[in-house]
Amino acid sequence: MLPAILTTLLWSCSAICAARSAKIVGGAPANLARMIVGAALLGLCAHTAGRSLLGGPALPWFIASGFIGFGLGDVAMFGAIGRIGPRLTMLLTHCLAAPLAAITEWLWLGTNLGWQEIACALVILGGVALALAPDRGAKIPRRTFWIGVLCGIGSAAGQGFGSVLSRKASAFYPATHGVVEGMIGGATAAYERIVPGILVALAFFLLARRTAEKREPRAWPLAWPWIIGNALAGPSIGVAVYQWGVATTPTGILMPIVATVPVITQFLAWKIEGHHPTRRTVLGGVIAVAGVIALAAASGNLKLG
Repeated sequence: MLPAILTTLLWSCSAICAARSAKIVGGAPANLARMIVGAALLGLCAHTAGRSLLGGPALPWFIASGFIGFGLGDVAMFGAIGRIGPRLTMLLTHCLAAPLAAITEWLWLGTNLGWQEIACALVILGGVALALAPDRGAKIPRRTFWIGVLCGIGSAAGQGFGSVLSRKASAFYPATHGVVEGMIGGATAAYERIVPGILVALAFFLLARRTAEKREPRAWPLAWPWIIGNALAGPSIGVAVYQWGVATTPTGILMPIVATVPVITQFLAWKIEGHHPTRRTVLGGVIAVAGVIALAAASGNLKLG
């Protein structure tokens, strides 16, 4: 449960940094830059502390996971955000990825969840859906809307299936004991995932460059602090913690908790940028957090009373 909560906090900070850097230099360049920085940091850890874990039978599964999750999933997410906006994109991604991953893991790996855990996961996803549901009256052309929805479903599939592939790969890793071993194993797994993801991000960057708005070169020095912050909280430390969670926690428990990231991000944006959340966002956030606490209790990670 600890990796899931840490991942949620780190990825929420990453989202704020990502938004700032994308405004300065554009989404595709910022995404590629943060992945390159993240890969360098993960590689440093993997080739020193995690050297004994590199390669082996887990490698093909991590490569497939990175291609699907880091690569295709992220490209689909960017495609959805540009067409239907971030709120509906995050709603589709997080609320579909969790059940897709849980069902896939059940059918393929035989992982079962108790009814209490399933109920709590549904409460969390319901709270997220309430908080992120877009306002009525948004005028989006029908064709653009449905292409965006398909991209959002693709983003969810990338995240969900990529996580299950990582869980399959983690079965080949030795059992971890404690935070340090979990982080080293997670960083090594994240490194093996991010390399194929960078190749997809690079291809997307080259395609997007043809139609991208020209940015001033002097904008990059302003963006680098946000890119580095995004790389630390996202693809390096954030994904390392997430991989630690994947190795120790069923995706049906892990992913509903991580689905609260966009809700937490809105509250961080309130504190940092002054964007006040709506009453519906607050109510949805309270429901989601209550579901997380109940899920922790149901899975034996929290003692109540």
